[in-house]
Amino acid sequence: MRDAILVLNAGSSNLKFSLHPAGAGSAEAFHHGQTDGTGAGPLGELLRAPPAQARVVAVGHRVVHGGSRYDRPVRIDAAVVAELERLVPLAPLHQPQPLAAIRTVGELAPDMPQVACFDTAFHRAQPALAQRFALPRALADEGVHRYGFHGLSYEYIASALPSELAGARVVVAHLGNGASLCAMRAGRSVATTMGLTTLDGLVMGTRPGALDPGVLLYLMRQHGMEVEDLERLLYQESGLLGVSGVSSDMRELLASDDPRAREAVDLFVYRIGRELGSMAAALGGIEGLVFTGGIGENAPVIRERVCRGAAWLGVALDAAANAAGGPRISTPGAAASAWVLPTDENRMIASHTRNLVFG
Repeated sequence: MRDAILVLNAGSSNLKFSLHPAGAGSAEAFHHGQTDGTGAGPLGELLRAPPAQARVVAVGHRVVHGGSRYDRPVRIDAAVVAELERLVPLAPLHQPQPLAAIRTVGELAPDMPQVACFDTAFHRAQPALAQRFALPRALADEGVHRYGFHGLSYEYIASALPSELAGARVVVAHLGNGASLCAMRAGRSVATTMGLTTLDGLVMGTRPGALDPGVLLYLMRQHGMEVEDLERLLYQESGLLGVSGVSSDMRELLASDDPRAREAVDLFVYRIGRELGSMAAALGGIEGLVFTGGIGENAPVIRERVCRGAAWLGVALDAAANAAGGPRISTPGAAASAWVLPTDENRMIASHTRNLVFG
């Protein structure tokens, strides 16, 4: 049997996992899977008898929110768990699941090393002004500021950028059911479209993206909506699904003849274009545009429309290369090159876990 790092990505109703070599070298997964829930049954089976003739020697967790304290992955102990529990109000729909998995692993295998890897950590390098809301300082002191997410994906892409973009000004578009942009300079986050929560920025599968706060006041006053109603609307009923009334799945929307589906796609692309302009402003121009995530990697028509709209930034699309999936999808000599790079968050988590546990 080979020693393995077990990477856990706990969702609301399922647990995605992958197994990675624990030894030096590549952290690429040799097995992927999914189980139901984060209880003692599924996790106990993974720890006692993992698939692929493996023996789990460490566990790495994807944790959505690391707050202001954690700007890098950490070994998990009681103090870390207490801090992550304190952050639940900042991500009430995302934080409890990995915490449940962490506790369960700790109960089933008390001596098993565990590592928390945060979606917010990559963005902690941003300038202070990029993280600030124009709210009273007491709220900032309470932790109400811009954190940004998808950090593990962006960190992986930063490590996989082609050599010509090393040190360059790059915007990475992580486009999927959750979607955001990140402006990077020399592989470090400068600005991103998400904020305190995963609701801000781009239109997403079921989330609206940037929204006038006055809309929420209107809904509370005119429709009598309570916190739970607003939470359901913003996380589950808006975005592509809300606009189209058809689906939150970009594949279904692109295949549909329903004008509402076309409107949803148009709005998705339009908002990417607007936010791309803000990322370019934060960088003072761009030299590279990278697409990743489920839509970014697999929807050439979306990439084409985004790139056509970004011609003013120096992006010139190579249609044949885009149809083939890249990796480079811009014409030779374009002022800003465009790329398709697959992301691998689990590989990033496995690498961090190996480094922290085994050195």
